[in-house]
Amino acid sequence: MTGPLHNLRVIEMGSLIAGPFCGQLMGDMGADVIKIEQPGEGDPMRQWGQGANPAWWRTIARNKRSVALNLRVPDGQQIARDLIAQADILIENFRPGTLEKWSLSPDALHAFNPKLIIVRVSGYGQTGPYADRAGFGLVGEAMGGWRYLVGEPDRPPARMGLSIGDTLAATYGCMGALAALHQVKQTGRGQVVDSALYEAVLQVTESLLPDYGASGHMRTRSGSILPGIAPSNAYPCSDGDIVIGANQDKVFARLAETIGHPEWAEDPRWKTHHARGARQSELDALIADWTRQRTVAEVDAIMAEAGVPAGPIYRPDGMVRDPQFLAREAIHWEAHASLGRIPMPNVMPRLSQTPGSIRRPAPDTVGQHTAEVLGEVLGLDSMAVESLRQAGIV
Repeated sequence: MTGPLHNLRVIEMGSLIAGPFCGQLMGDMGADVIKIEQPGEGDPMRQWGQGANPAWWRTIARNKRSVALNLRVPDGQQIARDLIAQADILIENFRPGTLEKWSLSPDALHAFNPKLIIVRVSGYGQTGPYADRAGFGLVGEAMGGWRYLVGEPDRPPARMGLSIGDTLAATYGCMGALAALHQVKQTGRGQVVDSALYEAVLQVTESLLPDYGASGHMRTRSGSILPGIAPSNAYPCSDGDIVIGANQDKVFARLAETIGHPEWAEDPRWKTHHARGARQSELDALIADWTRQRTVAEVDAIMAEAGVPAGPIYRPDGMVRDPQFLAREAIHWEAHASLGRIPMPNVMPRLSQTPGSIRRPAPDTVGQHTAEVLGEVLGLDSMAVESLRQAGIV
């Protein structure tokens, strides 16, 4: 086992994205993640993804061991309690009240494992008038302000194309668990980490609320730009588009000189941040006149030489070939018997002394590690596990 969390045991309950992505982050950093799945059914993520061979499961379930356990029956709930008694962290993303229904409330769990950290990810959090509602990522994105800001101003709100609400809530849940681990060292007591999807989205909405409070300004959809931040956009080249960000004064001066207009740096129309923002579309059009005469590769090289942030708009086929991705091993390749070589994001962030790693592929079958885990953690022999299997408990 490697990584800074190598001596921690995590029990992951729940399914889909918000809970399992939190477990993925912990597993990548070395934790022993035991994923509990409903016998026969398993996590729906096993079928999620796009294309002829959906492979999302290979990433979100890596570094985990699958235990098939029926949490809907008392005997299954008792085995869960026995596993949790030996754990440091429990992750769940059920609808609030589900753990309590199964006699696995935080109070009940802390009674026999006072150091336990319980990460609870849900749509609206564990309290408040909406707590009992079902909540998926898209609802959190809408309520947290994200959806209203994404898309073109003359069209209905769009979505990012990713389940950003779920992954943000999972990431904040992981961060909260790590903070709670520090507190355990101080007090010996665990606690509940309550991560709500809509609040996770709200955290990254930047000036949305402060601007409204200060001046009544109501931000709205602005397409590919950030209003008042210029130049910072996607610009057409002869063979595609490139993004350029030169909204800081000194960087803009370098851009202006590079494209043959050093006088722009002193032109009152463009000299300051506010001046550029006030004539954003005009400035973007002038830059586009220059970029469209060149290829993406040419503009990228010219901007890199000048010290102006810029880059191609990548698709997966570009990522797997890019020298920066290759040099840093940003992509991990997994060899799978039926799916072939599968690329996936590698572990990050990178730690210099105790780096995380991908040590174990995603479990191929539901309950693949049931006997292994119950034997290792609870001391059950093969006959006992088989008896539980015959009874439909595991």
